Amino acid sequence: MTTEPHVGLAAGVPRRRSLIFLGAAVACVGVAMSFQMGLNTNFLVEEIGVSGFEQGLLESVRESCGVIAFGVLAILAGFAEPLVGAAMLLLLAAGLAAYAGVHSYWMVMVLSLVWSQGLHVWMPLPNSMTLALAEPGRTGHRLGQVGAAGSAGWGLGLGAALLLGVLGVSMRPMYLVAGGAGALGALACLGIYRKVKTPGPRFVFRRRYGLYYLLCFLEGWRKQIFICFSGFLLVKIHHTSLPVMLGLFAVVQVIGFFASPRVGRLIDRVGERRVLVAYFASLIAVFLGYALVGNLYVLYALFVADGVVWTLAMAMTTYVNRIAPPSEHTPTLSMGVAMNHVAAVAMPLVGGALWQYAGYRWTFALGALAVALSIVAALHVPKHQLAETTVTQA
Repeated sequence: MTTEPHVGLAAGVPRRRSLIFLGAAVACVGVAMSFQMGLNTNFLVEEIGVSGFEQGLLESVRESCGVIAFGVLAILAGFAEPLVGAAMLLLLAAGLAAYAGVHSYWMVMVLSLVWSQGLHVWMPLPNSMTLALAEPGRTGHRLGQVGAAGSAGWGLGLGAALLLGVLGVSMRPMYLVAGGAGALGALACLGIYRKVKTPGPRFVFRRRYGLYYLLCFLEGWRKQIFICFSGFLLVKIHHTSLPVMLGLFAVVQVIGFFASPRVGRLIDRVGERRVLVAYFASLIAVFLGYALVGNLYVLYALFVADGVVWTLAMAMTTYVNRIAPPSEHTPTLSMGVAMNHVAAVAMPLVGGALWQYAGYRWTFALGALAVALSIVAALHVPKHQLAETTVTQA
């Protein structure tokens, strides 16, 4: 049967204005996270002195927030998503700003739980709100635009971090800037149409969404290679400086800014299956390169490619729009986040242990295995259909 529309999104809803505020919030989160991601590896290695195993343990504990986020979103089901988003971005801002005064590994772990919990509850909300606000038949396009806003925020943040570094500002005060950006994102959320919310079930775990859950699980496994270990490889093994790391992240975001809208239109045109297969296939070469290549400039190119092709992963969100009714978008996306983070909790521990006791090459070989399995799963995604404005219940 045909599902009901998202509650409150009838004629006259300020879609365009809400999408602008949503894009602004996503851009602010991009600024905040560009500081965190850009500074993180150098901060941990140079200021805290972490080992490969400690890096994996820290990332595993931090990613546990993704599993907890599913329960938090279930409790908050029915609340206005813009208000939930605003509260979570304030939590993100507080945790990041507090990094300015941290001096021990264990305090880093505590604060990472604070900002990460805010981030992980926020993560499915931009996609859900975009799906609710997008015009029929333009979901991929709108997701691409919101993704481009995030890339623009990342680019702005990385540029600001580079400028602050040139001016002689140390890493710690930069975390205060990251916290301020998160607070501005919370303020932007207040401009989004308040009736964007999911009135459906608190928990959605349905057999017909099993392929989406599997793809999210494998993506969580894959994701940790980039987040936890690729930058760590460049800094710990190859002694890459902070300006170079910020520059690499900046290149990723500049390319992502221009690529995201085009990827969104590509998904609308050719469907999720082709895009996902291309995404995972390209990553096999990237991970094998991390494991086997010793040339630093080739590794820089692989790092950039790794970050850029991630834009193709938005096909998993448009896939949800095809298989789930609007009332189940947020619960389904949240379950996807939970599945993603089940893998994201385990992978850093396993990858860190491999790094410590067998060598970093085995960590990246494990990532290549996850990508290979993802290709097999992506080949089971149904072929593209042009009419996607209604969902048939199984």
